[in-house]
Amino acid sequence: MAAFSHPFRAFTAYRRAAYAGQPAPRRQFMAREAMLELLERVGELLPLEEAPDLPWALAEQVHDPAYLARWKGGDVTRAEERALGFAWTPAVVERGLGSSGATLAATRDALSWGLGLNFGGGTHHAYTDHAEGFSFLNDVVISARWLLDSGQARRILTLDLDVHQGNGTAAMLAHEARALTVSMHGANNYPFQKEAAGFNIALPDGTDDAAYLAALDSQVAPAMAAFRPDFAIYLAGADVLAGDQLGKLALSLDGVRQRDERVFRWAARARIPLVTVMAGGYNRDPQQLIAARLGTVEAALEAFGKRRAQAAESR
Repeated sequence: MAAFSHPFRAFTAYRRAAYAGQPAPRRQFMAREAMLELLERVGELLPLEEAPDLPWALAEQVHDPAYLARWKGGDVTRAEERALGFAWTPAVVERGLGSSGATLAATRDALSWGLGLNFGGGTHHAYTDHAEGFSFLNDVVISARWLLDSGQARRILTLDLDVHQGNGTAAMLAHEARALTVSMHGANNYPFQKEAAGFNIALPDGTDDAAYLAALDSQVAPAMAAFRPDFAIYLAGADVLAGDQLGKLALSLDGVRQRDERVFRWAARARIPLVTVMAGGYNRDPQQLIAARLGTVEAALEAFGKRRAQAAESR
């Protein structure tokens, strides 16, 4: 096992049986071979641990128990499968519990070390009582609710920089004064009926690095600072990258890296614990997606590693 000079780690559900030995449920998803390559390379940067299952009771804290029971038992209609984006199998439930369990485990790491990582997650289209957009359980809201109910956080920022608005997250946290969802997404992309809750910045098709980063600096950053969070959840969607099959923006790898660096440096300098989930990424070129994902992890380790070094020097 490799030795690392930092305490950080990532969790993933991608090595579970629910992902192994079967084709991806959508052609736009990363092929198994590319995913295995990505996981191997992530493991060179930090320990990559198996996702624990989310306790079912925690899912019931934010989702309708009747909805969960039906989906657990496979009592799902064709219309519900179409809203999800693919057919129900028992793997849908297993993947949901693993992905949400990984986000919760990463949330605990963020409380301990300042940074937590789920190499997966970000199923932000799931609502209280129905699934949408590849999302059965809303891992972000589950972890946010756990933080608030356990008293581990008092003001939670969800920074959603996936190319698609996190409509489920916005709706589920709309009436929670202790949480703010900030979403910067494509204006002309799924979901086509956006939620009004939270703080939303809609970008035109073809938005490039300069325009994207300008909006991040001039609109997103002031909203984050004004809310004064004591915990942050970051959805680091790679579907903003040019060439994404389900995105309409045009960022370069350098633009995505600069985005991530801004977010991680902000959290590290403000000493705000931050958990990062990967969210969407469906690039036509799997090597581009691999590079973007690795860049996100590298930017996180750089920012929070520097914070730890500065803290050690000051002691």
